[in-house]
Amino acid sequence: MDTGNKPLLLRPSGKDYLWGGSRLNDDFEKNIDMAPLAETWECSTHPDGPSFVVGGTFDGQELAEVLCEHPEYLGERHKGENTLPILIKFIDAKKDLSVQVHPTDKYAKEYENGQLGKTEMWYVLDAAKDASLIYGLNKSCTKEEMRTAIAEGSVGKLLQKVPIHKDELFFIEAGTVHAIGAGALVAEIQENSNLTYRLFDYGRVGKDGKTRELHVEKALEVANLKSSAEPKQPLRVLKYRPGVASELLTRCKYFEVYRMLVNTERRQIVHYKADEVAFRVLLCVGGCGTIGFEGGVINFYKGDCVFVPANSATLTLHGQAQFLDIRG
Repeated sequence: MDTGNKPLLLRPSGKDYLWGGSRLNDDFEKNIDMAPLAETWECSTHPDGPSFVVGGTFDGQELAEVLCEHPEYLGERHKGENTLPILIKFIDAKKDLSVQVHPTDKYAKEYENGQLGKTEMWYVLDAAKDASLIYGLNKSCTKEEMRTAIAEGSVGKLLQKVPIHKDELFFIEAGTVHAIGAGALVAEIQENSNLTYRLFDYGRVGKDGKTRELHVEKALEVANLKSSAEPKQPLRVLKYRPGVASELLTRCKYFEVYRMLVNTERRQIVHYKADEVAFRVLLCVGGCGTIGFEGGVINFYKGDCVFVPANSATLTLHGQAQFLDIRG
């Protein structure tokens, strides 16, 4: 049966990590029965948190299953693959996340059964007045100095704390010691991996009543322990055409991310499509509207995620909305 390369509205899996809050249900109406609701995995083929198609030919199927059946949806760049190379999340940090680090692809392939490492990007959707994140170290240290600081609970003196504000972005390369702080609501785009090595977790206790596991030795094997420059916000230039404006946020070997503003109140038609090279993902972070295509329409709202297959037919976007336009 010819289904055509039509856009797929997705439904996420949720995670109830102890540091989460309620904003993903309150602000984005995820209707996931978890409290706390820390993360929603919006576009994912990872077995730890799959996303599902809503409506259309593939209604109720995991996105992973659809891409196994139709690997051409990934595009020429990913020829021979049948799973997403990236993972897209919303994160609600009511409390501080653990201080952590992710491995490189090389390390993960060798020591984690061929898995991918994890380079990621954060886009700040909202932030409390005093919200911050940890980004690298404020001074270089040795592995032994870090071990001692962790054991003594004084690791904070080594960490670089950075204030954050709505609409800022941060690129977190594998090996960077980092943590999202309390009061941050974030969209995360990352490699398709769930490898996290905790360095420090404030002595918190999990659901089982036990102190949450640390992975100090693995973390120290992959962590960059040199002092980090304070992250600077990149120069961003909005480019306008009738009904739409866009700006590049991040480009790396794993993904490109743009912020796209759509406003069709004067009835312009905004055209959008993925080329044959790679798929795209539209993550709505504000507003609402419709995505039209031959044979159907998708109504989208703040918090919705739409997978656009490679070589899709041209789509028409209507409404007033802000997206993250993610290209694989």
